[in-house]
Amino acid sequence: MPDQERIGSRIAVLRKTRGWTARELAGRSHVSYSLLAKVESGAAPASPALIGAVARALKVDVPRITGQPYQETRGQGARLLETIEPIRRSVDTYDLPDESITPRPVAALSADVTRLSALGQSAKYVQIGTELPGLLDELTAAVHFAANTADQRRLFALLAEAYSGASAIANLLGFLDLRSQVVERISWASERSDDPLRVQRVRWQRSATLMSVSAYGQALRLMDRVRAEMGDDIHTMDGPTLSVYGSTHLRSAILAARAARTDAPGYAQDAWAHLDAARTVADRMGQDRNDYGLAFGPSNVAQHEVAVAVELEDGAEAVRRSRNVRLGARVPSVRRGHHYIDLARGYVMTGDQAGALRALQQARRVAPQQTRHHPMVRETILTIASARRGRGELSQFAHWLGVDT
Repeated sequence: MPDQERIGSRIAVLRKTRGWTARELAGRSHVSYSLLAKVESGAAPASPALIGAVARALKVDVPRITGQPYQETRGQGARLLETIEPIRRSVDTYDLPDESITPRPVAALSADVTRLSALGQSAKYVQIGTELPGLLDELTAAVHFAANTADQRRLFALLAEAYSGASAIANLLGFLDLRSQVVERISWASERSDDPLRVQRVRWQRSATLMSVSAYGQALRLMDRVRAEMGDDIHTMDGPTLSVYGSTHLRSAILAARAARTDAPGYAQDAWAHLDAARTVADRMGQDRNDYGLAFGPSNVAQHEVAVAVELEDGAEAVRRSRNVRLGARVPSVRRGHHYIDLARGYVMTGDQAGALRALQQARRVAPQQTRHHPMVRETILTIASARRGRGELSQFAHWLGVDT
C-alpha cells in the first residue's frame, strides 16, 4: 500500500524532519514506544489519543497527521468540499448582514432549521452543506432586523442550531480552524437566545474542540464546571436538562479514557465512573430523547461503553459490551455510524479483521457520508489490509473510500 496513505507514515516523516528518533517522540508524546513503532510500520492503527499526543509533541495540527481534508475530485465528496468556502463566508459575515435579503417569517426559518437538523442526525452532510450558507445568511439578516425582542431571541436560538450543522461538516472534513470559529459563533448566538441550557450545550461542543487538541484536562474541568452550574439533583430535572447533564458525563468519559492513554492511567477509573453516572441519568430519563440534537438516553450510554473501551484500547471489552447495545428506532444514523466505526476498531484490536470489516460495512450502510470521511475508517481499513491480503469485499470497500491498498 502507498506509504502516504498511512497515518503512521506521516508521523514518521514529521518526526524525522524534527531530527527525532521514535523513542524521542514516544517520550515527548507520553505514549508507548512499542505502540508508536507499530503504528509507524503499519502493524497497528493510530488511535485518536495517540494522534493528538503526537500532534501536540510535534507542534502540528491533527489534520497534518490524518491527511485531512481528503482530496475528492468527483461525486459527493467533491460536492461536500465545495460547500466549505460558502460556509466560511457566512460564518465570517455573522455581524454584517446582507441588506438585500428579506427574511421569511420565523416559522418558516424554524421549519428549515428543523429539517437541516434532521439531515444532520441522518449524516446527510452534502445536503446540509448545499443549503446551509443561504440559511445562515438569512438567519443573520433576521436576527439583526427582528421586529421585537422575543422574535430576536428565538432567531438567535435558530442561528445557534444552524451553526451546529457547519460545525459538524468542518469537523468531519478536518477543517478544525473553521470548527473552532463556528463554535465561537454558536456561543455568541446561544448567549443571546436567553436559553441557559443552550449555553451549557455549546460548552459541551467546545469540549470536543479541546479534545481535538489533546487538552483533556482543561476539557474535563469545563464539563465539571457545567455540571456544577446545573446542580446534581437529577430528580428535579426535566427531560432537556437531563439530556444536557447526562451528555456532559458521556463526554467526560471519553475525555478521561483518552487522557488515560497519554496523561495518567488513573483516568481510566474516572472514565467508567462517568459512564456509571450517565447511566443513572439515562435510567431516570427512561427512554432515548433528542433534545438539542444530543440523542441522549440508554442507547447512547450503551454505545459509549463500547467507545470508552476502544479508547482504553481494550478491544475484547469493547466487543463484549457491544452485545448489550440495542440500536432502536430513536437512535439517529449519525450515532449508529459512529458506533460501528468504534466497534470496527475494537475488532481490529482483538485480531478479528473479518469482524472489523463487517462493522465498517454496517457503518457504510447507515451513514455513508460520515463513514467515507472519518479518519478512523481509513486507518482501520488500511490496518485490515496490512494483515489480510485478500480481495473481494476489502478491496471494494477501500476503492469506495478512495484508498489504494
